Amino acid sequence: MRAALLCVLVLFCTTVAQARDLEQLAQQPRWQALLHINPGATLRDRQRSYVDDADFFLAADGAANPVSELASTVEALKQEASPARCRFPARYRFVAEALGWREAEPFAHCAEYQEWRRSVHAKRAVLVFPASYLNSPSSMFGHTLLRLDQGDDDGAVWLSWAINFGAVTTEQDNSLFYIYRGLAGGYPGRFNLVPYVQKIQQYSNMESRDIWEYTLKLDQSQIDWMIDHLWELKDINFDYYFFDENCSFRLLELIQVARPQSGLLDELRFAELPVNTVRALDQRGLVTERHYRPSKEVELAALSDRLNDQEQTLARRLAADPAVAESDAFQSRPPRRQAMMARTAYSYVRFVNRKAARTEDIAGRSFALLTLVNRLPSVEDPELPDKAPPESGHGSQMLAASGGQRGSDDFGEVSYRLTYHDLLDNRRGFLDGAQIQGLGITLRSTESGAARLEELDLVSIRSLSPRGRFSKPLSWYVEGGLERAWAGRRRLTRYVQGGAGGSWRSGPWQPYLLASVRAENNSDFGPLITPGGGAEAGMLYHAGRWQWQLSSAGHYFSNDVYRHRSTLAVQYALAREHGLRASLEREGWRGDGETEFKVQWRWYFD
Repeated sequence: MRAALLCVLVLFCTTVAQARDLEQLAQQPRWQALLHINPGATLRDRQRSYVDDADFFLAADGAANPVSELASTVEALKQEASPARCRFPARYRFVAEALGWREAEPFAHCAEYQEWRRSVHAKRAVLVFPASYLNSPSSMFGHTLLRLDQGDDDGAVWLSWAINFGAVTTEQDNSLFYIYRGLAGGYPGRFNLVPYVQKIQQYSNMESRDIWEYTLKLDQSQIDWMIDHLWELKDINFDYYFFDENCSFRLLELIQVARPQSGLLDELRFAELPVNTVRALDQRGLVTERHYRPSKEVELAALSDRLNDQEQTLARRLAADPAVAESDAFQSRPPRRQAMMARTAYSYVRFVNRKAARTEDIAGRSFALLTLVNRLPSVEDPELPDKAPPESGHGSQMLAASGGQRGSDDFGEVSYRLTYHDLLDNRRGFLDGAQIQGLGITLRSTESGAARLEELDLVSIRSLSPRGRFSKPLSWYVEGGLERAWAGRRRLTRYVQGGAGGSWRSGPWQPYLLASVRAENNSDFGPLITPGGGAEAGMLYHAGRWQWQLSSAGHYFSNDVYRHRSTLAVQYALAREHGLRASLEREGWRGDGETEFKVQWRWYFD
């Protein structure tokens, strides 16, 4: 009897000890990373797995209970021919190392996994950041993906694999629907693995986007952890949210599997922008080197900038008809200048037809121009612009304090902006002429009244890309939210407006002209929505730390109300994260108007 009781007691103590060991093991950072447990990085799903797919878990409560999932995993993996080993190779590695399992060929029965693993191997991991592309809602803040290189030779990246995370959309989803569902978590998100050359073509050639590449400080064992876990994520769904649980956030989770002690997800994130991901990796010493890959548009601009006006005109004619090479105008130029024009013409033909199906005309002109380039003397490559890396720019959030006067009233203001950059912010690390602002709020207090809402910007996007002989992009803008405007008195109005036109550049000067439309909900107007049309003209000036803007915009509404606003604003970059801005604004309406002067200190932070 005593022996039986002793056996039961030993068994009980052993079971309790094993349960305690499993509980401690389940708290290990790598196990938490393998399950994608949220440590508090976002407000949703705290202390739960981000994975939104029952196929990823072996325990019924595995998404919320790492201990239960670990127990089920150990039970499933301990059998030598278990199919769970083929499904979860990274989990097996974790459990085997923790429990001291020693098997020479733990995946001998996993033919599909072994075949995949032989084709997907890498010695180097590189974070790739295609720069912002304002003409696509999914890419307006840029994008991030991981590249797996088979060696250390940069010339062999065409053989590399790319790890990408994105929303699973359909061809029927338009831009507005994508934004709405992306903000609301209406899409599932998945990891996928594709040849890197496809991404180069998509982002650099197809979308004219610069690409920055960051080599990560990961050894072979850490890279193998990441690859094995990627197999576990095949066809597994996550929730996708445009601002936080997006492509950049998921890549941080994947890198956390490789480096679980890195602390990449320790801080709360209201928005995870691609540039913030680069900063997080750089600040934690995970970036060893960076490489800039210019877009085809940048390369074309560098070629054309070496030509004078007459030579640029000849290069355009040559691109349309290679027979221009026999004309007196072309032949009168020195051979070296001919070679520069021919090379520019060839690059232009390739650039403008990058999205078109290859035709006999395009192929014929390309071949004739390439033949001409090879016949003429070789010329050196043009010097590309010295661009600052994106992570060197200011923080994505902004807090500001202002003081000024409107009419005879003094006022003070406090402003906050969640994202990201406007036309007068320090442009280091950002696209020239690009503005992306979201979720900005301004509160104003005057001597004659309490603090009240002055402005609420839901979105404000501007793309002022200069036009030239070889590139003729459309400049455009769209914005909406709440603002105070005159209508009998100065009142809060709801509005959406946008427009399109052109922008040009001459040295540091950049004039622009935009036609615009506005829809306004105003309590002083009769209709629920009052439409209006008008135009905006302006000038940007960039000079080192100084940014200037002069603009004037007016709208004539369908109810015979006319309103216009003219602004002169200047900002000086005190430092990377601090700026001082002053503005003078005249808001006018039929027969009257008010003038406002404001000085503002701006602090940028992540």
